[in-house]
Amino acid sequence: MDKKVHLSKTFKIIMIVMIVLGIISVIAEFMTQDSTRVWANLLLNNYYFLSVAIGALFWMALQAVTQSGWSAAYLRVPQSMSNYLIVSFILFALMFFGVHDLYHWTHADAVAHDPLLQHKEPYLNLPFFAIRFVVFFLLWILITKRINFLSLKEDKEGGTTFFNKIEFNSKVFIFVFAFSFSLFSIDWLMSLDPHWYSTIYVVKKFIMAFFHGVTVITAIVIILHKQGYFPMLTKKHISDFARYIFALSIIWGYMWLSQYLLIWYANIPEETVYYIPREMGEYKTLFYLELIMNWAFPFIFLMWNRVAKNENLVLFAVLVLIAGHWVELYMSIMPSLNLKHSITLIEVGTFIGFAGLFGLVVGTSLSKMPIIPKNHPYLSESLHDDH
Repeated sequence: MDKKVHLSKTFKIIMIVMIVLGIISVIAEFMTQDSTRVWANLLLNNYYFLSVAIGALFWMALQAVTQSGWSAAYLRVPQSMSNYLIVSFILFALMFFGVHDLYHWTHADAVAHDPLLQHKEPYLNLPFFAIRFVVFFLLWILITKRINFLSLKEDKEGGTTFFNKIEFNSKVFIFVFAFSFSLFSIDWLMSLDPHWYSTIYVVKKFIMAFFHGVTVITAIVIILHKQGYFPMLTKKHISDFARYIFALSIIWGYMWLSQYLLIWYANIPEETVYYIPREMGEYKTLFYLELIMNWAFPFIFLMWNRVAKNENLVLFAVLVLIAGHWVELYMSIMPSLNLKHSITLIEVGTFIGFAGLFGLVVGTSLSKMPIIPKNHPYLSESLHDDH
């Protein structure tokens, strides 16, 4: 029960090489490309891996609040992902060097000649933007650190006292996360085009974070199982993870379609301006691919019970969804900045670098604590959930 993940030297070398490749690609592109495109890719990957980590933490909090038994053995995976929040904070802080390349509303001369930006200035101004950024990350880090601390104390002392405290802190996290991540998505993504807004946009991003957080948890659990760390993983557990992915793909698809149909039907220029470059321009193929990868594929593929219980097929679905998440964010960011559609060194290299950093942080975290919370009140149910 006190077993920890052993990181092989090969794994560490691969992750470090990936990080170095990412750094080289960013430096090279800064020297040869328009800086706006480089900052856009840094924003894409910063948001991508933050949303995966915090979406996984939302799943973890949900397990505590609902007192789910089947998932108890796998809670250390999202706990390990919480350590990426500190790294993400640092990386997002560096993004402030590129805010003028990304955000039209940060230019004083633009605000001076735009009545709409003047109307939004009490909220969209750089000092308040920075304050919100710090406060949001501080809340996320403090609450999740508290939950992790209580979980490790539970390992040592047992009983239900720490379990009850974890449940309370999880309720706090869910409330804070719902409010703060919605505003965070408005700040860093929707304000890329400050003249457009959608009331569904932040709900869609909220669901996307939860959706792909569960997706990455599933991938990590299956990979660790193949390496012998989760021998208790059964077809029932795999099916439970697949059900989460299946259900969230439907909810995300509903939000995607709701936003699109409402704007299409109303046909108001201030709203349709968001979809014109995405559906009618050079991004047209990715516009439909985004829906296919994140909704149609998991909906059809995971509907089959035999598929949903097969770890290799579920892992394949997860890999498709990891790419689908990237496409979704690419479509959220690039057209808003009027950037030409292009998948080049900076797109590939930046993702590889961030993936290596995320993998190294999560892997290192897993190697420093027991992989199974041995005194969790529902651990027995999780270990024998094979019906």
